[in-house]
Amino acid sequence: MKYKEFLERTHFDKIELIAFSQGNLIEDPPGEIAKLPTPPFLLIDRINLIEKGTKKGKIIAEKDILIDEWFFQFHFRDDPVMPGSFGLDAIWQLIGFYCCVSGAIGSGRALGAEAVEFSGQVRPHNKVIQYQIDILRFSELKEQGVSIAIADGNLFVDGELIYTVKKARVGIFKGITYRNYPHKTQNHLGGILK
Repeated sequence: MKYKEFLERTHFDKIELIAFSQGNLIEDPPGEIAKLPTPPFLLIDRINLIEKGTKKGKIIAEKDILIDEWFFQFHFRDDPVMPGSFGLDAIWQLIGFYCCVSGAIGSGRALGAEAVEFSGQVRPHNKVIQYQIDILRFSELKEQGVSIAIADGNLFVDGELIYTVKKARVGIFKGITYRNYPHKTQNHLGGILK
C-alpha cells in the first residue's frame, strides 16, 4: 500500500500487520519507519479501529488465543498462563503503531509506564484478548527527530478487564536502527538514547 493510504487507514488485518513487521507493507516509505515485532512476538492479530486527532486518539485491537500458543509451552509447566509482561508489551506495540500511522519516522522504543495492574490472567482455553488504548498525547519534536506518545491501556480477555496500564510511553527516534546484525555498526551497542 502507498504511505498516504497507510496514514488514512482505520483498521489492519493480520496479514497487513505481519507485512508491517517485516517492513514490506508500505511501498513508498518516506524514510525509516518503526516496525512491530515479527511473529511469534507480534501480539496482535488485528486492529479494528484507529481514531486520530491532533494530539489524542484511540486504538482497539485483538489477539486470538490458541490452545498451543508458544508461551503456554514454557510459562509454566503444569500451570500455563500468558506472561503478564506480554500484555504490557502488546500495549506498547500498539502505541508505537499509532505513532507510525500518525506520521512518526524512526525506530520505536518502549519508554515505561506510570502504573501497571494485573487483576486476572490469560489461559489456553480463553478465546480472545481485546486491547483498548486511549492516546492521551502524541507529540512530534521534528528538530530533535523524536515522536512520543503517552497512553492508558486496558486488556480484556473474553470481555473481562484483567490489566490496566496508566501513562505508558513509547518514543520513535531517528537514527538508532541497528541494521546488519550481528555485524558491528554505529548502533550495535545499547545505552542511553541520545
